[in-house]
Amino acid sequence: MVEVSASLLGLKNENTIQTLYNLETAKIDYFHIDVMDGEFVENNTANRMIEYCEYLNSISNLPLDVHLMVKDVSSYISSFLVFEPNIITFHLEVARDKEQIMEWIKVIKENNVRVGISVKPDTKIEEVEEFLPFIHLVLVMTVEPGKGGQELIPKTVEKIRALKRYVQDKKIEVDIEADGGINLDTVGFVKEAGADIIVSGSAITNSDNYADMVEKLKR
Repeated sequence: MVEVSASLLGLKNENTIQTLYNLETAKIDYFHIDVMDGEFVENNTANRMIEYCEYLNSISNLPLDVHLMVKDVSSYISSFLVFEPNIITFHLEVARDKEQIMEWIKVIKENNVRVGISVKPDTKIEEVEEFLPFIHLVLVMTVEPGKGGQELIPKTVEKIRALKRYVQDKKIEVDIEADGGINLDTVGFVKEAGADIIVSGSAITNSDNYADMVEKLKR
């Protein structure tokens, strides 16, 4: 059974705390914090996501799954470490070289937080392979990062399958997370390909019954 990380990207400003409570009682596994800087991607959600993290630190014990879609990774790592997240994931595409990636990994791990690396739909999965022994999670974007409500890009499912095959062959312990366009019509494809964690936003928050939807996604 997969775990569900609920994206907060599409939350409405009204009744935010009640919605967060309803998501937790629906038995999600993580709150997915979509941090965008207006540079790496078009939208800027950083201040809103900091606000959500402040709420969650006061009302919830569920782990935070922080996804940094930003250029200045170091600054945003510092900004979100204060919330003691379970995972901080940054994008492979923003790094200038291997040394910078290893430095980000080191800083995150030194703060007892799990490390994830994310790849966009057009980034070859082979580009992340050398870092797998040092991290805990690979986030495969199944849509272009930057906004919610997109349709899953079919070719990304094969990337999940190839990555799963690779980590099993090499006996590397790393979780595979899939993010983008995941709903009841598409979740079966990413689960069958080998995803351990799925990120779902509008499929849950637009449903009439959060708990029922989360259960169906997990099954």
